[in-house]
Amino acid sequence: MTEYAIKIISIDDITHDVKRFRLEKPEGYTFVPGQAASLSVNTPAMKDMRRPFTFTGLASDPYLEFTIKIYLSHNGVTKALSELSPGDSLLITRPWGNISYNGPGVFIAGGAGITPFMAILRDLRSKNMLEKNLLIFANKTRADIIYEDELRSMLGSSFINILSDEIIEVYHSGFVTVDFLRSVITDFSGRFYLCGPPPMMAAVKKQLADLGVARSAVTLEF
Repeated sequence: MTEYAIKIISIDDITHDVKRFRLEKPEGYTFVPGQAASLSVNTPAMKDMRRPFTFTGLASDPYLEFTIKIYLSHNGVTKALSELSPGDSLLITRPWGNISYNGPGVFIAGGAGITPFMAILRDLRSKNMLEKNLLIFANKTRADIIYEDELRSMLGSSFINILSDEIIEVYHSGFVTVDFLRSVITDFSGRFYLCGPPPMMAAVKKQLADLGVARSAVTLEF
């Protein structure tokens, strides 16, 4: 496995439990928006503990960007990452992944599942190709919505939020269901992109099938 040792450039808080990491970019390193790479902390105790994270920046950026949900209750990689500082060293693999943009469609994300779509949507914005794309973003509360202001600026009324644990007038409430999808999507003949917690993705895949969406029209990580 090819790995590169890189240093952290900056760490910023995005939500109460999500941080943005900008990292050195190895010479010649590139990726397709939607792809991921495996990261580990470059110490003897942690270097073999790799976890996958999705790029959220553009391939043209002079740095690599990851937006990572931190699980402080787990003594794992994200907790270790949260304890690092600019200048600390990480190991990164070559990029991989099955999520990529195949034309206009409906993006359905749950929580940190927004991360592959951030790279795709930012790339589309840079190419003036956001038109005819819809984003449905499911979270527990408004405080959990990652990059809300940027997504609203990019997508306007094509950015739909649904909250399961909080009722706020300007947001949909509850869970993603067949009835909810019918209420916000007018055309089920296009492409669908899914990323989120496995139970949610399994439920949404079944809902889309029930709504007549062919499996070949659905892009997700597998």
